[in-house]
Amino acid sequence: MRDALPIFRRALRESWRGTVGWTIGVAAVLFLYLPLFPSIGGNGQMQQIIDSLPPELVGALGYDQIGTGAGYAQGTFYGLIGFLLLTIAGTSWGAGAIAGAEASGRLELDLAHGVGRVGYAIASAFAILARLAWLGVFAGAVVALLNDSAQLDIDPIRIIDTTVVFVGLTMLSGSAALLLGALFGRTSWAVAGGAGIAVAGYAFNAIANQVENAEWLRAISPYSWAFHQAPLAEGFDPRGTVALWAVNVAFVAGSAWALRRRDVIG
Repeated sequence: MRDALPIFRRALRESWRGTVGWTIGVAAVLFLYLPLFPSIGGNGQMQQIIDSLPPELVGALGYDQIGTGAGYAQGTFYGLIGFLLLTIAGTSWGAGAIAGAEASGRLELDLAHGVGRVGYAIASAFAILARLAWLGVFAGAVVALLNDSAQLDIDPIRIIDTTVVFVGLTMLSGSAALLLGALFGRTSWAVAGGAGIAVAGYAFNAIANQVENAEWLRAISPYSWAFHQAPLAEGFDPRGTVALWAVNVAFVAGSAWALRRRDVIG
C-alpha cells in the first residue's frame, strides 16, 4: 500500500482547485437557502404552501416536514441540491480515477512504475472519500453556524449523524463510477454507473413515498437507506447507514479486483 500513497496525494493535489470550487458552491447554496427559513418556514407560510400541493408530489419530493428547521434543511440541501452537487463531484472524481487515467495513458504509466493495481484502486477510492468528506463536514459546519440565526433549532449531534449518511450516500456514486471504470475502462460507463445509482435510488424512494404497494423499493434504494428516517430530526438509521458503507466497501473491493484482472489499454 505504501507505493500507492503518491497516487492519493497526487489526486488531492491536482484537484484542489476543483475542490475549492465545490466548497464555494456548497457554501453558496447553504447561505442562500437556510437564512430564508424564518421568513418562509418559521411562520408557517411554507407549510401552508406545501399543504396546498398534491400529497403525491409532496411525498415524492420529501417535503412533508419542510415546515420545521430540520425538514427545511433536509428538503432544500441534503435531500436535493446538496445531494446533486456532491453526487456530481463524486461521479466525476470516480470516473476520472481509473477510466479517465486509462484513457489518458497515465494509468499504464503509473502501473509500469511499480504501483500495485489493488493499491491504486484503494488509494483512488480514499482520495474520492477524502474530498467528499471535506465537503460533507464543511456543509455540516455551515449548517451549525447558521443554526441559531436561521432559527433551524437542529440538535448539533444530528448534524453529525446527517454528515455520516450524506457522505456515505454521495460516496456511493463515486465508488460506483470507480467500479465501472475498473471493469470496462470507459469514462462514459463510469459516469453512467455513478449517476445511475443516484438517480435510481432517488426515483425508487420517490415511488415508495407515493405508492403504498411499492414500499419494498426502499430496500433497494440507497437514498431511502440514508434519508427515510430523517437524520437531521431523528438521527441516522443504523441499518441504513451500515448498508451504505458496506456497499461502498464492496464497490471499492470490486474495483481493486477488476483492475487487477483486466488488461489496461494505454
